[in-house]
Amino acid sequence: MTTELCSPMGFMRTPSEGTAELSWQDGRWFAAGRPLGRPLRPDDVAPLRPLRALRVAWPREPAAYALATIRDLAGAGVPLTADPPPAWVRAADPVLADLIAGWVPEAGDGSPRSVADLRREEHSVRLRRHALRAKGLCRDTPQVAVVMASRRPHLVGRALAQIARQRGADLEVIVALHGYPADLVRQALDEFPGTLTVIEADRDTPFGAVLNQAAERSSAGLIAKWDDDDWYGPEHIADLLLAKAYSGADVVGTAAEFFHLEPLNCTIRRTDYSSEVWTDHVAGGTILIDRRLFQEVGGFAPLPGGVDSHLLRAAAAAGGRIYRTHGLGYMLSRSVSGDHTWRLPLAHFLRVATNQWHGFRPSLLLETP
Repeated sequence: MTTELCSPMGFMRTPSEGTAELSWQDGRWFAAGRPLGRPLRPDDVAPLRPLRALRVAWPREPAAYALATIRDLAGAGVPLTADPPPAWVRAADPVLADLIAGWVPEAGDGSPRSVADLRREEHSVRLRRHALRAKGLCRDTPQVAVVMASRRPHLVGRALAQIARQRGADLEVIVALHGYPADLVRQALDEFPGTLTVIEADRDTPFGAVLNQAAERSSAGLIAKWDDDDWYGPEHIADLLLAKAYSGADVVGTAAEFFHLEPLNCTIRRTDYSSEVWTDHVAGGTILIDRRLFQEVGGFAPLPGGVDSHLLRAAAAAGGRIYRTHGLGYMLSRSVSGDHTWRLPLAHFLRVATNQWHGFRPSLLLETP
């Protein structure tokens, strides 16, 4: 991790101030009248966090540091907006130009339930993805072992389809069928387009031990846990890799923010877990951990449940640093089935909900058909 890298750390989900102007004067950028560093530093970004947006007033002609600073602001996740840019900007970075010009900030209501603020955060994620990768982050990312243990054969096909659509990551996939033979899900396994390792585990084997069996069959330097019943956006793994690159963490994961409650056919969103922070907790179905640390702590506990929290506690006790990135590309699914290893009544999710919508309503970053 580069200490001077302007990253999304410290992003504010609910802005407390309005839109400020970003103007080019005397060869440098001024944000709300305050000069920005050349190059941009994290100390320059911190005062911008409460803003709803920065409106970019592009210089008419190319200028040293002009585009580089905008890229740094985008990489930090600062929500940028602008009128259509001059030709030199579009020629230099057409994707960034379209992202900035394509978003118009909407007024929020000052509370975490604001959908306008959700759209603002989605825009921030798109900006940071593009800008940080353009700077070379994740260019040499190691392979990721995706490990999934499933006791529900009817969900294997859906889970594998979501793994198959992951972008920007080199994956090896290991699926442990917990209590049933591979022939029961043969079609789903055969339809997976990538390399797939399948193991069959006895149903009496504890869930954590089954996950360890899957991890042992992999060789990648990073291990990602995947839950068969949850929903993942196509850049889920890539976003975790990006967060690991700019944070330098040993473990990364997302906030558990969106939930689909199947029996009620409703989606709830909780915002009591902040994102882009150091933490001791991430959603279990999103854990990405260095293999070295995973092996040092003995992997998942050989228990029937609670294995995610046990792994996180063990990693922290061993000195591992845990970072939580945004949860917009992930949705947990909950039913009344007894198959969940994390068992809470549906009423609990309704009590903690910031937003509630009828039907399946994930963030736009999930990119559902």
